[in-house]
Amino acid sequence: MEARNRLLPEWFERIRTRQISLPRFQRAVAWGPNEVAGLLTTVLRGLPSGATLILEVGDELQFISRTMLDAPTEGERITELLLDGQQRLTALWRSLNDTFEDRTYLVEFEDDPHYPGSKQPSVFGQSRWIRGDKLYPLWADDPKELWDRGYIPVRLLQPGDINDEIDAWIDDVVGEDLRAGRSIERNIADLRSRMAQFNLPFLSLPVSTPKDVALDVFIKMNTSSVALTTFDIMVAQVESVAGESLHDLVAKLIQEVPTAAEYVKPEDLILDVAALMQDRTPNQAGYAGIDLERMIAEWNTLVSNIRFMVEFLEAECIFDNRRCATDVILPVIAALASYLPSNPDELGNAKRMLRKYLWRSFFTNRYDRAAATAAINDFRSLRNALTDSDTLDIPAFNDAAHPLPTPEQLITAGWPKNKNTLARAILSLSLKAGARDIADDAAVTRSHLRQREYHHLFPDSLLRDAGLKEEQSYRALNCALITWRTNRKISNKEPIDYLRERSEANSLGEEDLDRRLRTHLIDPESLRAGGWAASDGNLDSSAVVSDYQRFLDNRAAVLRHFVGQVCEGIEPNFADFPE
Repeated sequence: MEARNRLLPEWFERIRTRQISLPRFQRAVAWGPNEVAGLLTTVLRGLPSGATLILEVGDELQFISRTMLDAPTEGERITELLLDGQQRLTALWRSLNDTFEDRTYLVEFEDDPHYPGSKQPSVFGQSRWIRGDKLYPLWADDPKELWDRGYIPVRLLQPGDINDEIDAWIDDVVGEDLRAGRSIERNIADLRSRMAQFNLPFLSLPVSTPKDVALDVFIKMNTSSVALTTFDIMVAQVESVAGESLHDLVAKLIQEVPTAAEYVKPEDLILDVAALMQDRTPNQAGYAGIDLERMIAEWNTLVSNIRFMVEFLEAECIFDNRRCATDVILPVIAALASYLPSNPDELGNAKRMLRKYLWRSFFTNRYDRAAATAAINDFRSLRNALTDSDTLDIPAFNDAAHPLPTPEQLITAGWPKNKNTLARAILSLSLKAGARDIADDAAVTRSHLRQREYHHLFPDSLLRDAGLKEEQSYRALNCALITWRTNRKISNKEPIDYLRERSEANSLGEEDLDRRLRTHLIDPESLRAGGWAASDGNLDSSAVVSDYQRFLDNRAAVLRHFVGQVCEGIEPNFADFPE
């Protein structure tokens, strides 16, 4: 095995010419917008992002391969298989080429905490959606509007000769103001230089590497890590300052509140909650200022606060990390437990405020960027509101800055199994609605969730046969958590028939099936489709696509109705579907 360096432009050239491909056994793309934006920020700040793993290809491919998402499918002979690094390279390729359907990535500049007066680049993913024949928000494609807001599109930083596109973008911003144009040009040139100089090193396995060895290296690289964490460092500091074993305290927390580990690593949760309880930002800088003796003195309160957080989440039918749209809110809710009133009526109002905070955090862009800063600001404002009823200036509740999603945004939300905040929020709302299992009619519980799988309501193979892309099939609105007894051949069946046949009770009656579907916030009538056989006996693709779009529109309208209610802290009547 040989270690080598490779700059981003060379990686892109190999992807563009299809010299590099993926082995078929690689998992699908799993990164969400936050991971993509985080990587881009890392690149622009000149920080490392690990190494990748390459298997060199000789005359024959050692493994069946597939092309990277949105990369050219034709080109030169494949000379490398990417065994590890797909998520990073796909994120860079798609964001810089602007091929995400539901996101446009933008660079902004924020204050550098280490160098007062200086700015550093930061990237975030702006949500996009189609309404009619236009892509919204419109300002995200308007150069002047973008620059006025302090943003530069990431696509202008892609490697290669795109000077004409950059010049046209600058001209649209400044018009005849040449001095302003030169200033913008310098900004873009600096960012492009940072991107072009980004080194993504790789380990190279030679052509002669046996298949089983290559697979073994792939598995080990994806399952082993020995990095020293912040918590590891804090363990030593607590031992030194307070004479306590932080490991022992964590073990006691897990014993007293075992389900806390279902949401986040207890070690990370402890540091975040402790920081907030001491009015510090829940990040590396905040951890460094934690009063460790005070943290140990308040340990019982910290544990009690975490117990409240778990009970609160369970009451909202959020039972684990995979169904929690964003874990940034967890320490905030825990730390706020110290300020809850004891009066029953006041406590009811306080919990409604926390429900509003939770669901707005799920369904808005509040934590899309600068999450730790947003968390401390929300914590302080919610704390003030709990202790002073006249104080209600809470950033997370600002509709202008953080609007609720439109039906179009709900439709384009990705697959909830991936780390996609809006997609997971949609799934979480269906669980709060009491989503009964289609197969056995079981209620939502933590233990039963472990048996459920992510399934397409309109079968994936049906939509693929109709010509739709993977991203159009793998959408949150087309997903339900359901257990199955067996897998069966789909044969392009109507969704209602497909669901009934795959349930454990194949004789499931129409009325009972409809009831179960409504608990998933699905109007059963929207799934009744069919008649897709064309005159020549083949699949009528246009009819399938039309029925699928009708289903998505219908479910988006139903969900949007209930999103508005939970984001006001209201307990909806989920049986009351909107007309």
